[in-house]
This record gives sequence, structure tokens and C-alpha cells, in this order.
Amino acid sequence: MNAYVLKGGHVYDPLNNIDGEKMDIYIAGGKIVEEPPKGAKVIDVSGKVVMPGGICIHSHIAGGKVNSGRMLRPEDHRRDNIPKKGQLRSGVGYTVPTTFVTGYRFAAMGYTTVFEPAVPPLKARHTHEEFQDTPILDHGGFVLTGNNWFVLNYVKNNEMDKLAAFIAWLLWATKCYAVKIVNPGGVESWGWGKNVNGLDDKVPYFDVTPREIVTALSYVNEKLGLPHTIHVHGNNLGQPGNYEITLETMEAVREIKASKGRRSVLHFTHIQFNAYAGTSWKDFASGAQEIANYVNKHDHVTIDIGQVIFGDATTMTADGPWEFALRQITRGNKWVNSDVELETGSGIVPYVFRRTVPVNAVQWAIGLELMLSVNDLYKVCLTTDHPNGGPFYFYPKIISWLVSRKARNEELEKVHKAAIEKTTLKDLDKEYNLYEVAIVTRAAQAKILGLKDRGHLGPGAKGDVAVYDIDPTKVNLSSSPELVEKAFSAAAYTFKDGEIVVKDGEVIATPQGSTIWVKVKKLEEMMPLIEEDLKEMWKHYTISLNNYPVQMEYLPKSEMVEV
Repeated sequence: MNAYVLKGGHVYDPLNNIDGEKMDIYIAGGKIVEEPPKGAKVIDVSGKVVMPGGICIHSHIAGGKVNSGRMLRPEDHRRDNIPKKGQLRSGVGYTVPTTFVTGYRFAAMGYTTVFEPAVPPLKARHTHEEFQDTPILDHGGFVLTGNNWFVLNYVKNNEMDKLAAFIAWLLWATKCYAVKIVNPGGVESWGWGKNVNGLDDKVPYFDVTPREIVTALSYVNEKLGLPHTIHVHGNNLGQPGNYEITLETMEAVREIKASKGRRSVLHFTHIQFNAYAGTSWKDFASGAQEIANYVNKHDHVTIDIGQVIFGDATTMTADGPWEFALRQITRGNKWVNSDVELETGSGIVPYVFRRTVPVNAVQWAIGLELMLSVNDLYKVCLTTDHPNGGPFYFYPKIISWLVSRKARNEELEKVHKAAIEKTTLKDLDKEYNLYEVAIVTRAAQAKILGLKDRGHLGPGAKGDVAVYDIDPTKVNLSSSPELVEKAFSAAAYTFKDGEIVVKDGEVIATPQGSTIWVKVKKLEEMMPLIEEDLKEMWKHYTISLNNYPVQMEYLPKSEMVEV
């Protein structure tokens, strides 16, 4: 049994109100324990920062579209080639890394849990296969529901009990953790060559609206008591002026009663892409302050950012109509667009965010505006919507912008003047401290996801710990952002389930992570409500109902959360 005493580090554990206190952390049996274990190895971490293992609520790391993205981008392979080293596998990929490189790079930054936010039900098995191929990280998936024919039919007929039963069954069948909604109604409309542009537009054939889809799924999500709220990629993503429909979507679910233990009923994801003002690309501007003001006034909404990183990105989403629009914007760039039978769609388009392009400069500033303008940091998570806004391994760069106005202003001087003229970023003087960094990269992500044993260092928590080589008593974060970026890029130690997996920024062990998924206790009682519907609708599928559910063999380290 591995047992360690991490001695004398500066500990940042917001969920236990520990703010840089110099103290020891004890690990035994894969867990954080209260007393020093007998025979434990003592590691001197004095002069270093100790935090819980990082958590990412939204990174596209596994599944069909991710793999298609890898195949679409051979240039990624050429510019970012990682040779085999010791026990570590070789790999490639600048914007869409291979599975092994994904695990290595997250762990090197001190991250230990990552969620794939867009699992097409029919292709869930592929997602789980790639989860098992991604070392070190615990993982889970969000199942796509916002354009599923079962969902649309039940919403149309106002059959909420059946909708709840179907969502419970779908989570079990796909072994996923949460309910994802992408461009509600829009992806189904795309099958007819259309989209929905307003919250009350009708979806062809089903005659339901995005408002009805979102509110119905939020209602049954809370009725089932799922640990995470609905996870929403809104309508009109990427379009000028879309902050208005974003606020409408938030307001639509305001009266829904949250399940016990939380106040939120909706998580709006990569909101930077849905926080745009203006009426066209010519007067494109930031709507970040309108979004931040709403979030500051209401407790039923949480957000993650989708921060833009200048350089190459690979956009990939279930929002097929948006990817078609982006292909037009990029003047015919190579792309992928696909349909997943009765359930969803997807698209992939390579993109480059350029400092000299006014719209890109404003997009970059909006993400930081939001991070710096939301007052309660337990409502906001740091993400890049990897690989849509940029690769996940730029998180340390983003942290350096958050802790240092100097770093932000230096970047502002390099980008198009629209970032100054069309946003409020230059006026924001807030600088994060390390306690706040720990909130937006760990504590808030765990709390929003409903994870009880991650994101903190209290007794009983998983032995997932990150140690960074930076001394907060000697380093001024504001004036030395380059030291912050360096420390968070290469953890001095990363512990996963109590085992050292990273030392001095190098991966030294590659254990298999767990798959976190949700099972509704009353599923068996609810099944009679939908059994006949499943049989009737399944005649439209190309796969038999018996072959649809993901078998437990795909989850060798299952971590079931029963609700």
C-alpha cells in the first residue's frame, strides 16, 4: 500500500476553507487520511503549492468525432510528434492529441479527472473504448439528448414521466454521467437543411421549440436528482448578438426547482462562444458584461468559459449547422459533417485564431472578461472547450493571465485594437490569487459536477493531489506570470489514487483511471413506461435494441454513482 506524508507545503483547498496554510497532507490506501500513516514515505514539499488534483468539466478527448478530428488533421501529426520514452507510448497531435498523449499532458499539469462532454448514444461504445485507452485520468461522458427523437416526441406530447424514464434508461445504456444538450432542436432541423434561430422556433415534424426542450430536460434532470445539471451548448453559437438568446435560455429555466443539495439547474458551457453582442461581423463586440451581470444576480446558472488561444484549433461539435456556417466563414476549409441516426449530428472544421483578426481578438478578450467579472467563482470553470477554443494544455497560460494584469496587458498590446475598443478587458484590474485559481480549476468543477470525493483534500477524498514548484511567500504572482505558467505546466508531483504518476513534470506511472457514470435507482420501476415505445421506435435503428447498451466489459474500473 502506498502511503505518503506531504510535509510542509502551502495548501490551497477551498472546499475546506484552507487558503495557503502551511501544513501536512496524508495519503494512504488511495485516499486522503486524517492521521499520518505508519511507515509512510515523507516527501518535503516546503516552499511548494499543494492543491487537489485538477478537474476538467469540458474537454473533447474521446469518441467518434475526436477520432475523425485526428484523421482530418495530418498536419497535427507533423508538428507535434512525441517519441516513445521509457514506458511511455509515442503519440502525436497539436490540437487533437492521441489518447496516450492526452493522459500524459493532463497529468503533467496536475489534472486527474476529465469529462468528455458530447457522447452520441449510438457511439457510446467507441467513447468508452477511447476512455480505456487514455491513461491515468478518471473520466466520464455526457450523453447527447437535445435532438433525440424519443426526447422530442415526449416533449411534444408533454409526457414528463416517460421522458424521465427514457433519460434514466439512456444514462444506464450509455454508461454516461450527465445530460448534454447541443443546439436544442437545431441539429434535428439541420437534417431538413434548416436550423432554429430563436428560442420559440419550431423544429420540423416534431413541432416543439428549443425553449420546450431545455425546460423539459432541466425539469426531469432535477426530478431524477442527477448529480450534475443539464449541460447546455446554446442555440446560435458563434453568431453576433447571441448573448440575448443565451440570457433567454437561462431565464427559461429560472423557476425550475433544483434537486436537493444545489441551487443551479443549468450549466451553460463554453459560454464565450455565446456571449457576443453586435448585429454582424462588422460591429461584432463583447456581450460578456451582460452575461456576467445575469450570473452574478442569479444562482440557478453556472458556466464554463471556452477560452480562446491564439493559433490552431480544431472545432468539433454536435452542432452540425454551426460547423456548416464555419466552413462557409473559412471559405471552404476541409470539414466533416455527419448524422447519427435518430439521435444527433456532428461537424468538424479546422480553424486558426489570429491576433490580427478583430473578431478573434474580441473572442480572446471575452473569455477573460467573464472569468474576471463573475463575483462568485463557484459559478465559473476554466476551460478552452478543447480543442475548439484551443488545446487544453494552455491552461497554465490562461492562469498566468488571470493572476497578472501585467500579463493580460502585454497580450492586449499584441492583438488587434478591437480587443480594447469592443470589450472591457483593459479596465478590469482583478487579479486571481492561488486560492481562487484552485476554485476555478478544482473546487468549482467538483461542486458543479456533484463529485463528493474529488476537488478537495479532506479525509476520505481520493488521493488525487498536485504539487507545484512555486513559493507563494517569495513569488509575486502579478509581476511574475511566467513563473506561474512554468509551475502549472509541469507539476512537481501528481498523485493519482495515492500513487505518484508525475515527478518534476515527467510522467513516471500510467495507471488506468475509473469511469464515472450514473445509475438511477428506480430505473427498473420506470421501465414499463417506455418499453413499448422502445420496441416501436427501434424499427428505425440500424442496430438491434439488445445490442445497443454498453456492456460492463467496457468499464473495467467502473465507478457507479447511484441516485
